[in-house]
Amino acid sequence: MNLSDCFQKFIIIAIRNCIPKSENIVNITTHNKFSSGIRILSAVVLLAVITAGCGSGGQQKLDETPTRGNIRILVDESFQPLIDTEVYTFTSLYQNAFIEPLYMPEVDVVNQFMRDTARVMVTSRKLTEDQIAWLKEQLIVVRSVAFAWDALALITNKDNHDTLMTFNNVADIFKGRVTQWKELDNKSKLGKISVIFDNTKSGNIRYFKERFEISDTLGSNFFAVNSNAEVIEFVSRNPDALGIISVNWVSDKHDPQSTMFLSRVNVLAIEQEFSTDGSYYRPYQGFIADKSYPFIREVYMTSRETFTGLGLGFIQWATGEQGQRIVLKSGLVPANMPIRLVQIRTE
Repeated sequence: MNLSDCFQKFIIIAIRNCIPKSENIVNITTHNKFSSGIRILSAVVLLAVITAGCGSGGQQKLDETPTRGNIRILVDESFQPLIDTEVYTFTSLYQNAFIEPLYMPEVDVVNQFMRDTARVMVTSRKLTEDQIAWLKEQLIVVRSVAFAWDALALITNKDNHDTLMTFNNVADIFKGRVTQWKELDNKSKLGKISVIFDNTKSGNIRYFKERFEISDTLGSNFFAVNSNAEVIEFVSRNPDALGIISVNWVSDKHDPQSTMFLSRVNVLAIEQEFSTDGSYYRPYQGFIADKSYPFIREVYMTSRETFTGLGLGFIQWATGEQGQRIVLKSGLVPANMPIRLVQIRTE
């Protein structure tokens, strides 16, 4: 029933309830006037109930539960492999739940979330205080929950045999102090360093600009493509390239696509910022968990649902035991599940 039909039905009911019976028309008493007032008030209440029931929001609340419904969620493209697995598993367990992930750069995710395109988003940043305040003015309270720990991996072509880099090396590349591979290794036969990242609106490049306190435009040797997968493809074909990706794309050793990507590039080991022992760390799960790897970040699930619907149900599941085990299997670190680190020594 659409809103027009509902309103028409209300008018008919209101007329029937508000007009006195024919035998009372000539001699209306005070009691009859009071009764008519009650009927009118009832009709107004009935309109509110009918309108709420006929509107899409009201019907959606009636049809949707934490494990049933049909929603879209907005996801930073960096986390596509992990979220694809989370959504597939959840909807396999709850077959009346339909979740469509929309993958896009971080800036677009946040903008679309603010415009109410979807009620859930997955990003590596929380909303700003101004954004939260604006939503509160619209009577919307947002909830952000830590979901996983991710790392940003630096990758190079297989023909680039130097797979170690210091924290300061990385900072110098981003700040434009180093632009040639020979400046890092005077034996290198490679030329200009071409830094490749996924998108100008990406959370990956935002992370490094904030980490190195860069407010200016990046150098002319920085190039954006369209996705993390395209970064891997570009680096695998260009010996001079240095790529930036979420480690999520190469961390799952059980995923054929992840292992295929990993076989085509080098993942660099990075020295810590204030290291004194000369140790280098790759973005492996254990080094993300103990924060030995220097470029890590938290992943958040944020909801703007005004009722307990499928969005909150999915977040609760993903941040619970089953969802966190998927994070662990993917090679990332669960935010809400303790993990055990085992150190193996060879003697």
